[in-house]
Parts: sequence; structure tokens; C-alpha cells
Amino acid sequence: MNVIVIGAQWGDEGKGKVVDIFSAKAEYIVRYQGGNNAGHTLVVNGKKTVLHLIPSGILHAGKICLIANGVVFDPNIFFEEVQSLAESGVFKQVLPYEMIRVSERAHVILPYHRTLDRLREEYAGNGKGKIGTTMRGIGPAYEDKVARRGIQVIDLLRPQLLKTKLQLALEEKNILFKHLFNTQEVEFNKLYEECLKLGEKLKPYVANVRVILSEAVRDNRPILFEGAQGTLLDVDHGTYPYVTSSNTVTGGVLTGSGLGLNLKAKVIGITKAYTTRVGTGPFPTEIEHTEKELANEIRKIGAEFGATTGRPRRIGWLDLIALKYAVEVNGLHGLALMKADVLQGFDHVKICTGYRYASSTFYDLPSSIEDLEKVEPSYEILSGWPRYEKNNMKSFSDLPQEMQTFVRTIEDYLGIPVVLLSIGPGREETLLLQDPFQS
Repeated sequence: MNVIVIGAQWGDEGKGKVVDIFSAKAEYIVRYQGGNNAGHTLVVNGKKTVLHLIPSGILHAGKICLIANGVVFDPNIFFEEVQSLAESGVFKQVLPYEMIRVSERAHVILPYHRTLDRLREEYAGNGKGKIGTTMRGIGPAYEDKVARRGIQVIDLLRPQLLKTKLQLALEEKNILFKHLFNTQEVEFNKLYEECLKLGEKLKPYVANVRVILSEAVRDNRPILFEGAQGTLLDVDHGTYPYVTSSNTVTGGVLTGSGLGLNLKAKVIGITKAYTTRVGTGPFPTEIEHTEKELANEIRKIGAEFGATTGRPRRIGWLDLIALKYAVEVNGLHGLALMKADVLQGFDHVKICTGYRYASSTFYDLPSSIEDLEKVEPSYEILSGWPRYEKNNMKSFSDLPQEMQTFVRTIEDYLGIPVVLLSIGPGREETLLLQDPFQS
């Protein structure tokens, strides 16, 4: 059985830790979409590691980590991560490219993508056009991909083809830089030489990832798929336009890796015991304005600052309406509940079980961003759970009764089980309630 890990909120749910734990039973770990605008944070033996491109399973020896075709790939960030992992001793027994493969079909993020991303945000200012992008060039790179102006990884190894495609791409970009943003144009020769050097350095890592995965599926090798961001940031199914530029939902696994519908997999959604969001956009259960001190306390205890940008995350109570939506659009089989330890010691906790709007209560996520901005959450209030000694929590039955009730309430509402419960930041501070790799 294969496992797909999906963010069930607005990203930052703790996917890195879940992938790290599940990687112990997988042979291949695949990143299938997104770019380095999302960070996966892992804490192993007290040591924190943040990864943006390389799958979190890299911390396990003997695994093959694949960056698939659906990813927009920044070579400079990739090599920074390889260097950091090497310095940490990850590659003591092997060469890095023995553990990591990069799809030849992945599209490359180039300097002009990052520049364009930044300029657009600055141009939008504080107005409605401001998305809250990380300015890593993700959106512009996906734009070029869809507009058929993109540079693929394989192009970096083909000098003449690269020259032709790069010249075509810069024709349009330089017009924007010069005439719309009144800034410096991109010098072709300098960028071309830089790309050739990156291609030469990248060559040992480049592979046909689709073929590798097809062979793994045929041979029943367990595969773990990890995405970036979360369901509500999906370009089709999220809170558009305050979304990312790729499909973060389960369907993106197939298009982003080159596999077909015959893939047998369990889909596990990741959620926090509360809700967070980075950047602008609607957030029905946000408590920043109504319970500011509580929001600050949760942010401080949960270290709720972006792994990529360091921006403080917006804080809110758990939203079961949004989670139910994530269950449906992803076909979730189970849930990993993260950061439950952050809420210990609180007198009460709230969970949103409905939206109120125009004297009515409804139970689905509105398609209109305008409607979502106007809804008021309807809460069920549960007793908080006392502080507990993590080392004594060996099974679900060891947890405080109030915490068990919180988990069961979520399961009953969503109709799926909690298969993993995080009771602390470390790898060892986790209760695996069901093994998704077991069919």
C-alpha cells in the first residue's frame, strides 16, 4: 500500500513530521507539486531541520527521494539544501545523487520569476490585488509552464535548446520589467551562462522520475507522496484568488508524478488542533481581533512563524466545516492531528461546526470568496485538557479524558479516524494509532 500525505488546511499543518515518521515504512518519498515557497520542519533528537524542496524522508537512510514533474524547481535552493544536509552528516555512506532524483520534466524557477513575483506584490501595495506571496517566483514559474514559455530541467542540459527557449522567455519578461515596472532588464548572456553551470552541476541528479515510480508501483514497493501547502490553497479548490499556483489536493499526485488511476493508496490529511493561515485571504475562525491575547499565546507556544518567510501565522480555532470540505475533495481515509500539545492547560477549546450568514446556518465551504469573508463561525465549546507528562503518554487511553473527547468529536463529525496524534514536536512524541501502509 502507498500513502499520500495532504495538508487539510491552509498549509503549515506539520506535514514534515508526518512524512518523516511515515518514511520509515516507505522506499520512495515523492514531492509532487509546489516549490520552495513551503517549508517542512522536522525535529529529530532535539535537532531542527527545515526543508523546502527535498522530501522530508531524506533523514532516513536507504530511501530514494524524488522531486517529480509537478514541482517548480529552484536549483540554487536545492543545492543549498544538499549542502546543509551534507554538513549534517546525512550523506556519510552515499553520494547525494544516490538518494535524490530530480525529474527532467520539472520546470525551473529562474531569477526573473522571483523578480516578477516581488514587483507584482510591490505594485499591488496594500490593495486588494496583494496576495501575500512568498515572492519565491512560484506563481510566475507556473505561469510560464502553462503559457508554454517554461524552462524544464532537461533544457539545462541542452545548450542550444536552452538558448532558444531562454531568448523567447526574456523577450516578454524584459518588456514587463522595462515598460510596466520601470526596472532593469535581464541580461541574456549572464543568465544563460549561469543556467549552463547549474545544468552541469545538476546532471547527476536528473532522471525520468515517472519511469522510476512506474517500476516501483509494478514491483509493489511502498511509496509515500508529500505535497506542499494545503487543500484550501489549491488553485482550483482553494479560497481563490488567495491560493498557491498548483493543485495541492490528491488529484495533483497523479498529474504531478505521471502515475495513473491504478495507483493504490491511502490518503491521510494533516490538520492542527487549531487553524492557522499565512498571508491574506478569508479566515472564518480567526481570533486575532476577538481573542488577541489567546492568539498570541497559541502563536508563541506553537512557534507559529513561517518556515520559509518567518512571518507570524494568523491564529484561529479548529474549523470542521473546512476540514469536512478537505475530506471530500481529497477522499481522505484518515487524519493526522498535529500540535494537540499546544492547547494543553486551556480552560476550554472551540471547534467550528457551522457557518452563520444572513440569518441562516450552513455546513459547506462557500465557493464565493465574498461570501466566505462574511460568514460567522458557529462553535461547539469543549472542556480543555490538563497539562500532561509526554513521556507517560504511550497510547490513546493514556491521554486526558478531555483530550480523548476532543479527538472523538472530530472523528464523529468528519466520519474518518485520527490515525496519528502528535503530542509534542519531536519524532518520538507521536502516537501512531493506525498504520496507513497496512491495506
